[in-house]
Amino acid sequence: MIEPIALQSTVGTVRFWTIVVLLGLGVFFTLVSTVGVLRLPDIYARAHTASQTDTLGAGFALAGVAVAFGWQHAAVYTVLLLFFVFVTNPTAAHAIARSAAETGVEPVLAEEDAAEPEASAGTDVPTETDGEAR
Repeated sequence: MIEPIALQSTVGTVRFWTIVVLLGLGVFFTLVSTVGVLRLPDIYARAHTASQTDTLGAGFALAGVAVAFGWQHAAVYTVLLLFFVFVTNPTAAHAIARSAAETGVEPVLAEEDAAEPEASAGTDVPTETDGEAR
């Protein structure tokens, strides 16, 4: 006789993998945010990546925590914290970018980045026609 699969174990397995996927996405977007903050050229781009991807990373991680807690008071607090992060993170990034603009911080433009390597390409590099090696 074939025994039916217990519904409790199936729900537990789906819940476990949902938590793993949500936490994995949270870690991924937080890592992307970290790399973006380290690699981007100015305060405006850094504030942009920090507000978007970090909010998404925290959102997925907190959603995973809420699913892990189930229907408890802690899950309600986690969802409230998730709402708080969704409201405050972009607001803080906007305040930082506005403060930078008001203090006169100029953004790094793409035309400036493309022109810099061309302008300095042949100044310090020795060539074979210089006569002697440095």
